[in-house]
Amino acid sequence: MNVWACTVLSLVLLGDADVPVVLHWKPSVQKQVEFPPEQNLPLLPDLGQGQNPPDAKKAGPQPAPKPPDSKSKPLQPESRLAIVRYVSGEFARAIKPLPAGRKGFHFLAGQPLDEKVLRQTVANSGPAVNTGDNVQITRIEFREKEIVFDLNGGGRGRGGWRNHIQIDMGGAPMPQATSTTTTNGGEVAPGYHGVGATIFLDFGKPLPDMTPDQLKQWLGVVLDFSKQRSAAVQWVQTLPPEMQQAIKDKHVVVGMTQDMVVAAIGKPEKKVRERDATGAETEDWIYGQPPDKMTFVTFLDEKVVRIREFN
Repeated sequence: MNVWACTVLSLVLLGDADVPVVLHWKPSVQKQVEFPPEQNLPLLPDLGQGQNPPDAKKAGPQPAPKPPDSKSKPLQPESRLAIVRYVSGEFARAIKPLPAGRKGFHFLAGQPLDEKVLRQTVANSGPAVNTGDNVQITRIEFREKEIVFDLNGGGRGRGGWRNHIQIDMGGAPMPQATSTTTTNGGEVAPGYHGVGATIFLDFGKPLPDMTPDQLKQWLGVVLDFSKQRSAAVQWVQTLPPEMQQAIKDKHVVVGMTQDMVVAAIGKPEKKVRERDATGAETEDWIYGQPPDKMTFVTFLDEKVVRIREFN
């Protein structure tokens, strides 16, 4: 091979080392990615992303409780008893200021709270309870279309607690509590701030059937029940196991006190006092009316000695 041929061959080999990469390379085919027209793409990465806890999206105001079901059946006697047992005497923390005075504050069940009306009412009547104050539900009154709650004795001028908690239309017993007097003459629960207040939970129709938890949810726009325990529940838990179970099962057993009977089946429609053959005074609590089932609970020295049922 002559010098000229060697020179040409060398040039070809040297060129082939670099050129084929350029000549033979083909760009890979990329699939087109489409984004929704409303989506905004950040120009810079969010450096804080991924640092929030998984529940961060749940933070912020909670949705208002659902309004009562328009097709719900009327409030049942057993539901009313459960409300009295597990809501009356309940401790809570006020999350809104509440006005003083007998007119109290009215709000609708399942509807957002009208903050403007609440502020105006508190301004006109003065605050009975401030945000953050601890309160106790001391009285529940069932009306046709609303439930009335007295807090710390209420603001309707009913006087003091008379050392016990008042309950209308059936009730659960509450442990006795010594009241304390404020500078303005109102009485509040021991260790609880503010004077008495009254709130009206309006359903706008005959009271629907509900559970204690549902009722607490509707009251949750003004009261926080979390980490609080009912005085009634605490009292029941101090009783002997057999009495606790009887109350839970809504049964009356011999040996119960009058308070235990009220906790189990509520207050009677009628009471009759008489003397037995020995001259001892007894008291019959009568539940039901003919022709329905009737129950007679007989007390001697305020303890159940006999239970009779008639169909």
